[in-house]
Amino acid sequence: MAVEFLPGNRLTLLNSGREFFPALIAAIDEARHEVHLETYIFEDDASGRPVIDALKRAAGRGLTVRLLVDGFGAADFIENGLQELVAAGVHALIYRREIARFRLRRHRLRRLHRKLAMIDARIAFVGGINIIDDLNQPGATAPRYDYAVRLQGPLVAPIRRVMLRLWEIVVWANFRRRYGVRHEVAAVTRPAGTDTAAFVVRDNIRHRHAIEDVYIDAIERARTEILIANAYFLPGFRFRRALLDAARRGIKVSVLLQGKVEYRLQHYATQALYGRLLAAGVRIFEYQQSFLHAKVAVIDGEWATVGSSNIDPFSLLLAKEANVVVRDRQFAQKLSCSLGEAIEHGAAELFPRDWQRLPWHSRLLRWTCYQLVRLAIGVSGYGGKH
Repeated sequence: MAVEFLPGNRLTLLNSGREFFPALIAAIDEARHEVHLETYIFEDDASGRPVIDALKRAAGRGLTVRLLVDGFGAADFIENGLQELVAAGVHALIYRREIARFRLRRHRLRRLHRKLAMIDARIAFVGGINIIDDLNQPGATAPRYDYAVRLQGPLVAPIRRVMLRLWEIVVWANFRRRYGVRHEVAAVTRPAGTDTAAFVVRDNIRHRHAIEDVYIDAIERARTEILIANAYFLPGFRFRRALLDAARRGIKVSVLLQGKVEYRLQHYATQALYGRLLAAGVRIFEYQQSFLHAKVAVIDGEWATVGSSNIDPFSLLLAKEANVVVRDRQFAQKLSCSLGEAIEHGAAELFPRDWQRLPWHSRLLRWTCYQLVRLAIGVSGYGGKH
């Protein structure tokens, strides 16, 4: 697919909440006109509370502050914390209310999973980090591992357009323009650096397979190495075929996946794919140090992506997602080095012989979980070779 790469950007890679939250809060506190934030999860915890306070300070200074949260991912916050922000002058909207039990409809599965922030139409944040503390996870003993980017430059403009478009759609659906965008600030698009990058979204209108297509195109063009880190990895036929073909033509293919069990069905369904991937020469590493939440990739040391999209049916077929794709050797190598450290110090490699020794009932469990996931995709109406 055609993706518009824009030169002249400045991108800063942010590793997990320890780097993301201070950068986000500093940008909010320096804002002079407006703050716009989208997130799937929002928690009033050790990391979420400082963000809440920063948003309230911005609204108190007279800035336009817009917050859009997902009705399912942020259900607890909507119930217990959203009114505090509304009372402080924040314009807050909810993208699709929580799924009602026994009233499941296909459109209700379409969630706002992207994590975006826009400050003064000048600074943007794109990535996979929710507004939640890295240790806010059952059984967590070390911080959640994830990435985001802070960016300035021409790419700010398309990111802002996408965010404002969704805001107005939700406004119209819920409040008939009660919180419509007024007094728009012009996006600051002058060159800010030397990075060439594109903004890619997945939605159910014009970009149904955009992120998947960008991945597959880069994999098919790979010459030496593919490194993918993903929290939920259950690629469809096209994606799997591209990876297997790359490995067979001699490309070094490595995937860093979740080692800790978060959702058992999805975890075991993913493992059902291990045998064929390992047999083709794909190296698989399971991250054990903490919960892996990353959704990134590096190809040939010069192409990289950071964003919210997992490589699974939820992200690739259902949810609203957003990734930045970067063509810059320095940025890609920085991300590659960071992933290399995670693999070296926090992951265990799986080998074909180990997988072949699994007892038959373990293999059956994983195959059954995989078939159940496929059945769920088919029932939801999103089956096919995707």
